Amino acid sequence: MSKASRARIAAEKAAGGSPWAKAGTRLVGWPAWVAAVLLTLAAGLAYRNSFSGPFILDDQIAIIDNPTIRHLGTALTPPLAATTGGRPLLNLTFALNYAVGGEEVGGYHAVNLFIHILAGLVLFASLRRTFLTPRLKDRFGPDAALLALAASLIWLLHPLQTESVTYISQRAESLMALFYLLTLYGFLRSASSPAPAGWQIFSVAACLLGVATKEIIITAPVAVILYDRIFISESFRQSWLRRRRYYLGLAATWLPLAWAVAGVGHRHVGFGQGVNGWIYALTSLRSVTLYLERAFWPHPLVLYYGPDLIEHAGEAIPYALAVGAVLAGLIWAGRRQPALGFAGAWFFVILAPTSSVIPVALQPTGEHRMYLPLAAVVSVTVAALYAWLGRRSLVLLAAAAAAYGAATFQRNKDYCSELAIWTDTVVKRPDNAMAHSNLGTILDTVPGCEPDAIAEYRAALRINPGLVETHYNLGLALAKTLGGQTEAIDEFRAALRLNPAFAQAHYSLGNVLLGMPDQLAQAIAEYRAALRTNPRYADAHINLGFALAKDPARLEDAIAEYREALRINPNSAEAHCDLGAALLQLPDHLPEAISEYEAALQISPANPAIHYNLANALAKAPERQPEAIAEYETVVRLDPNFGAAHTNLGIILAGLPGRLPEAIRHFEAALKLSPDSSQARENLRLARQALAAAQNPPR
Repeated sequence: MSKASRARIAAEKAAGGSPWAKAGTRLVGWPAWVAAVLLTLAAGLAYRNSFSGPFILDDQIAIIDNPTIRHLGTALTPPLAATTGGRPLLNLTFALNYAVGGEEVGGYHAVNLFIHILAGLVLFASLRRTFLTPRLKDRFGPDAALLALAASLIWLLHPLQTESVTYISQRAESLMALFYLLTLYGFLRSASSPAPAGWQIFSVAACLLGVATKEIIITAPVAVILYDRIFISESFRQSWLRRRRYYLGLAATWLPLAWAVAGVGHRHVGFGQGVNGWIYALTSLRSVTLYLERAFWPHPLVLYYGPDLIEHAGEAIPYALAVGAVLAGLIWAGRRQPALGFAGAWFFVILAPTSSVIPVALQPTGEHRMYLPLAAVVSVTVAALYAWLGRRSLVLLAAAAAAYGAATFQRNKDYCSELAIWTDTVVKRPDNAMAHSNLGTILDTVPGCEPDAIAEYRAALRINPGLVETHYNLGLALAKTLGGQTEAIDEFRAALRLNPAFAQAHYSLGNVLLGMPDQLAQAIAEYRAALRTNPRYADAHINLGFALAKDPARLEDAIAEYREALRINPNSAEAHCDLGAALLQLPDHLPEAISEYEAALQISPANPAIHYNLANALAKAPERQPEAIAEYETVVRLDPNFGAAHTNLGIILAGLPGRLPEAIRHFEAALKLSPDSSQARENLRLARQALAAAQNPPR
């Protein structure tokens, strides 16, 4: 221990000990463990209905489509464009979830809730110590534990937190907040410890873990030094002289953070994303006003506000006045009550990276950003009520906690399904084009809801005609409806006008054109356009081959496309099957065609259509007719309503000695499936006639 440290400890002892020395047992004993149990139980009750909520929105790219979480060895190298990009620790937590339970959603929710509870416990410990600092202990010290419990309970149960807890990929916010609070808590412990180095190392380590979780941790060193100045030290100079090594350690965490921040552009964050700083600043004024309003009255809560920007200064005047009034009040009150000034700084400093001038282009407003700033609003409110009403305020605070807990439980019902959450979002934000579009995507997967999906896509495009994906999805939905092909073509072309390099739109347009008369050449052109944009688009190679195979003179070109598709994706049963069909049309390629069908069955053994095609190919080789019969029998076992398989099997059996009764049964099955088929009726008549002749030979 240095001479300076020993001198400081001696001075504290002479003055009666450290700032918390007179708190006595208030730092240990029953309040701590009772509070921990109460906070845990309350959070568990409020979120007990959240565990079955599905993956939504960014969960797709963060978890479902994130290959790096499939193996722990790649977990620390997340893809830059994903929500986990530049956030290796966050990605690792998803990888651990995947290792334990795959894509079973309950485990992800359980971890999110566990993180939330831990953050609440650290907040409780930090607030209790704060209420016992020399600046606050005279007013709040006697009930420090109860006040910290009330504030932490309200913070844990507040429905504004649901987005950060129930929406799985927003674990980024809650996990970062946990490390942010641990950074501050480590400092608090070091400030009252006779051997502060260990707690200071703990604090810096927590900050470093936050760096690997989310970029907002950049403000943690600022929050810590402000706390030091307001609650512990007499001046910034004193803070620096006492703890300069510690602050240099905190500042050093900005170095790896610089690397993490370098990739935020891939997530549509930062300048150069189509939104300038001035417009984003105007919009942020509205966002901050909304956050403050929702902190006290959390209704309506919205999953996705969309890229709704304020582009004219006049629109932002009411919000600027509201935010300005709050800031002015905090500055004025902060001069008399520095603790209030710290709470205001905590609120605005943490929000600054996402709610100032640095654009988050796709979502300038997000309730999850209030996860940690809400602690300041709740703490100040609790302290103010206690200063006004004394212990009588605890009844009001308990009632508020209960009401917020009930509201959280109710809000979690909106997350029970994708359909529910997007319907809720559209109802609350009817002018949100992306909400309509996302609801349309969900409805399109529900049988019988295709007209509703189309209506939602059209509503989205009325609000914002520039949504490329929405034009494309509307085209897909229309293509599935009777008589909707022409409109589908228009939508695909609208998407391609907005993005000519949209390979999937070229491909889907080709598919629709392929099914229309006299449009074969146009379909081929669209498939080729898709492949110019994405040469490794296996499905486009397959469908181009299918289109080319319609012209016998281009059969070799079709085969080349199928082979290229298999080079890209050797596990494509469709490509093997189509290649087999093309080879059948060439002389002397029957064995190769059979091999392709057999390869398709290795990939998809329960597909009756592939068994049928293989049976047809085998039937062309007289020596392999028993195998053909076995394949046809497999087809009708897998799909008893496969009429063509019954017919072909009957034809083969009718030519074999003693098999006419079996042939007749299959012809009868084929006729039952197609009672108007004259060919089926004729096959059955001839078979019965042959059987009668065999049973009654002429004398």
